[in-house]
Amino acid sequence: AEGGNELDLSKELTITEHMYTLEELADKLHTNIDSGITDTEAQIRHERDGPNAFSPPKLTPAWVLYLKEMTTGFAIIIWLASIASFICYGIDLVPQYYYLGIVLALVVLITGTYSYSQQASSSKIFESFKNMVPQQTAVIRGGERKDVPADKLVIGDLVYVKAGDRVPADIRVIRCEAMKVDNSSLTGESDPLLRNPEVGHPNALETKNLAFFSTNCVDGSGYGIVISIGDHTVMGKIAKLVTGIAREKTPIAIEISRFTKIITCIAIGNGVVFFAICMGFGLTFFDALIFMIGIIVGNIPEGLLPALTVALTLTAKRMASKNCLVKYLEAVETLGSTSVICSDKTGTLTQNRMTVEHLYFGSQIYRVSHVKEEVDQDMADVQEAYEAYARCCRLCSRTEWIDNNPDVMKRAAAGDASETAILRFMESVSDGPVMDFRKKYPKVAERPFSSVTKYQFSVHRNSTPDPSLNNHFILVMKGAPERIIKLCSTIIIASGESVPMTDAFVDQFENAYRELGSMGERVLAFCDTELTQFPEDYKFDLDNDQSFELDNFRFLGLVALIDPPRASVPDAVAKCRTAGIKVIMVTGDHPITAQAIAKMVGIFTVSHRRSTRISMPTVDAVGRGTSASIVVPGDELAAMTEDELRDILRDYREIVFARTSPQQKLRIVENCQYLGQIVAVTGDGVNDSPALKKANIGVAMGIT
Repeated sequence: AEGGNELDLSKELTITEHMYTLEELADKLHTNIDSGITDTEAQIRHERDGPNAFSPPKLTPAWVLYLKEMTTGFAIIIWLASIASFICYGIDLVPQYYYLGIVLALVVLITGTYSYSQQASSSKIFESFKNMVPQQTAVIRGGERKDVPADKLVIGDLVYVKAGDRVPADIRVIRCEAMKVDNSSLTGESDPLLRNPEVGHPNALETKNLAFFSTNCVDGSGYGIVISIGDHTVMGKIAKLVTGIAREKTPIAIEISRFTKIITCIAIGNGVVFFAICMGFGLTFFDALIFMIGIIVGNIPEGLLPALTVALTLTAKRMASKNCLVKYLEAVETLGSTSVICSDKTGTLTQNRMTVEHLYFGSQIYRVSHVKEEVDQDMADVQEAYEAYARCCRLCSRTEWIDNNPDVMKRAAAGDASETAILRFMESVSDGPVMDFRKKYPKVAERPFSSVTKYQFSVHRNSTPDPSLNNHFILVMKGAPERIIKLCSTIIIASGESVPMTDAFVDQFENAYRELGSMGERVLAFCDTELTQFPEDYKFDLDNDQSFELDNFRFLGLVALIDPPRASVPDAVAKCRTAGIKVIMVTGDHPITAQAIAKMVGIFTVSHRRSTRISMPTVDAVGRGTSASIVVPGDELAAMTEDELRDILRDYREIVFARTSPQQKLRIVENCQYLGQIVAVTGDGVNDSPALKKANIGVAMGIT
């Protein structure tokens, strides 16, 4: 029955609301996309569907947990030995039997109490889910906007979400302005994702018109219709998945159970044999019984339980000194038995912090650090072009600092991950603070990023205008390279001159774009122009009237960003390989990005044997071998049978699963265990929770 329950829980998410038109959605949910539902209707739905909260799981009473620690397999034998000693004392009145009975009972009590104290904190997973519910949320009911408790939301409510808010339920976005959400805790994708109301991808986790409960809105704002609440949200289903998974028995528990059975058989067998011999020699029944009990007790290694507890405790304390907290003592031994590690990427193998990796301008790619002296040295020969490029990087951004941490890489910023990465880079390598530089070029108008245009731009007052050119304003733009290049008629070269765009320059740009993209980096393009048709006192109103054409820009260059690997990861992966442990990356990120990170950290040690998508008809016959590597996208994984998945896990030594859902991560772990592997799962997001609990050992990263 338990296995059937887990199979049901492992089914993929079935959400269809993102495929409806707005009219169909309003009709299905009996709501209005402009005024929402009425307070009366909300009350009726609240009584029908219940609160927007998770159902609490059944908690095991503390006394039951304590009793379990006192009645493990080996502890039962010692309890029986203690009882037998007291029986002997009652028959023969020898004090040694009395003392032995007390000592054996104390051994079980002390070791059991200590093990229980290690687990007294119990599982806090569900408590962490409860903390995700925002206290108040903005909702439109009957055409009026009001703040209501998040647990009072009902299906069909029209909610408003802005930058800095946590999404209060699963919502279908119906209108928005540059709205970006951070889905990293749910999908593992580190870069904020733009939302728009259009019907798009059939996969609910891939579509852009849904925002999920507990994810954060990091930029822009939007309105959405609530389509799921409480246990029926994606996060609620993950919570149910986690609480419905039974904890795996550890290898040491299995071995102790087996050892207990063997010792019991030997001890009782020897006792019975000696009882028969004593009776044959004519001893009384009680004397023979005392001999039998003594033989049974003597065959039981009473010191094993405390010795095992002490050994595991000492190891746990050593691990704690290295900031690794052990929840269950038996997990220490399990960690040493691990044969497969299924690791998340974002925040585990990588830093979960977008970082500028490469720059491209003047027809050359530069790999850059965040050290000013090194960048100044690299840019010495292209200083004029770099200054124009850097000006655009610093101005074309909505991100600002929100604290004054002297360590720029740890300084908090308000804005999306890509803009924050560019801001950190420019702050690190510029002569002065970026905010001071922006004051020299005050922003007078801007157009946020749009999924339709795939660019954003802002207009700034020129601090050094040339009266003869009437260039009182400059426009800076960044966006998707393929869009930006089409708006440009000139390009800046290494000397800082602007020259007409030629086919040769376009070919160089496309080669650079392709090369940076193949490394799994996110690439943005920059361009600028001077607005010479406006007087100095002109007031821009981009919302109502854009009084200029977006063309004839000067192409400045590209910036490539990536969530870089943690410095210690490549060495750790190499040590795992040396120890015979197979490391599998399981991530929700894009296959190309996942493949690039896998190469950086050493999970892939050979050139990839095929494309990032599996050719299903040939997967059984082609490229298999001890050195084969493969990237399996989530949509391919969803179409695989269990046997096909097990074939891949068995035959490929280097594996990356990309674009995976929490259910798919759980499925991968289950199939590794089916193949007889001891599986460790490392992760730091809610999307890792089911796999973390199902694994033989779960390693939650970054928990403090």
